[in-house]
Amino acid sequence: MAAVTPQDDTRLRYAWRVCAVTSLGIVLIGVAGSTLNVALPTVVRHFGADALESTWILLAFLLVNTASLVFFGRVADLLGRREVYLTGFALFTLASLLAGLSPDVWFLIGTRALQAIGAAMILANGTVIITDAFPPDRLSQGMGVYIGTLSVAQLAGPTLGGLIAETAGWQWIFWLNVPAGLIALGVGAGLLRKMPRRPKAPVDALGNVLVFAALSALLLALSEAGSSGVSSPVFLIGAGLFVLLVPLVVWTGRRSPSPVLDLRLFGGRLLACANLASFCNALARSALILVVALYFQAAKGLDAFAAGLSVLPVPVGIGLASPVVGMLGRRVSPYALSIVGAAMSAAGLGVLALAADPATPYWVIGGGLFVAGCGSGTFLTGNTTQVMRALPADSLGVVNGFRVMVMNVGIVISVGLSLSVLTASVGPALRAQVYAGTLSTLSPVAVGQLMEGFQRAYGVLFAVALTGTALAALARSPHR
Repeated sequence: MAAVTPQDDTRLRYAWRVCAVTSLGIVLIGVAGSTLNVALPTVVRHFGADALESTWILLAFLLVNTASLVFFGRVADLLGRREVYLTGFALFTLASLLAGLSPDVWFLIGTRALQAIGAAMILANGTVIITDAFPPDRLSQGMGVYIGTLSVAQLAGPTLGGLIAETAGWQWIFWLNVPAGLIALGVGAGLLRKMPRRPKAPVDALGNVLVFAALSALLLALSEAGSSGVSSPVFLIGAGLFVLLVPLVVWTGRRSPSPVLDLRLFGGRLLACANLASFCNALARSALILVVALYFQAAKGLDAFAAGLSVLPVPVGIGLASPVVGMLGRRVSPYALSIVGAAMSAAGLGVLALAADPATPYWVIGGGLFVAGCGSGTFLTGNTTQVMRALPADSLGVVNGFRVMVMNVGIVISVGLSLSVLTASVGPALRAQVYAGTLSTLSPVAVGQLMEGFQRAYGVLFAVALTGTALAALARSPHR
């Protein structure tokens, strides 16, 4: 066993302080996302939003956040990682204040997009700051705690969101972020050291615009498919634009000296398969709390607070698994952990696909949610550590932004896809009732139709999770 020098001890103490600061950021973003997932029906009822508007209350944040992650990873390399990270806190806090003051649903959607820009500044840099602070042999422990704090946010978020929506009003779902954001900003400014700036490189503005346009077209097509079917002109135009824009994204990436999607960095099997596995895992797991919360409200008639309590097994599973896996990371390879986690996520979704019925006992659904949560915590810790260890030091910022963007693309598609599959089982007149959480008050026939949608949605996510498991197994270092 190597001796621990005073210098190593000082670095480790600073690393854990960095972990505490960055964990504040992930908690802030996690709470903001998970509270709205459960409280969405309350917001929809307040504004009288239709199905398209209801979907975009969620998708506006995910789309803008995803499309700007790599951009802010590159900007941080140029302007300073600490500075961009703290600016993200300030912007996220301001946007949260404005969101609670929204006079109409489209103003709310706009402030959600502004929140997303602040969140992108935080997410694109948090993992890199931790990687830079921790010694390589302790990185898995830091990642385990960092990712585990996301479960704390998800643990508190659904219950807190349901409670706030039922008592204080939906506005406080956003205003709760304001004092938390100010605290995170102050602590971060006091603790984080400046990091050395990377050599200046041009920002791929055209690539960012094309990525944003391609994702927008895809999401518009998915949301319209759930509302009007695949024969809708809007769906056909959106899908056609996406097909046309993808080659342009690849073409500009090859011509730009600093592309937003630098596919050359993912030519090796390990990084390519690990990032694709992350994409599949994100797609399979990310809409889970949203879909299950809608299940308990639209199909079983529970209020937002009760629905929030019902989805707790997911964040509990993540919270238990992540720190345990972080400690195991010094003895078990991240590669093995990511495979086990992906398989557990698939198993949990498989249980939910088989148990999608209003008469199913809660312990069966809760068990599936818990297994899926443990799988997510295990996979995220193992996969993140595996990827960050494999990256060259001079590419951490932009490549981590790409890594998170790939994962967020899975999240974006997951929400649009799962909601489209879910609501396609009921008639157009009933889709707004699903988002408002009031379908169970109409008729048993309508609920039965919706349950078919839940089964199909879980089935699609289960198939994607199995694909992610296979890709995680392929993400093996050629040196092994």
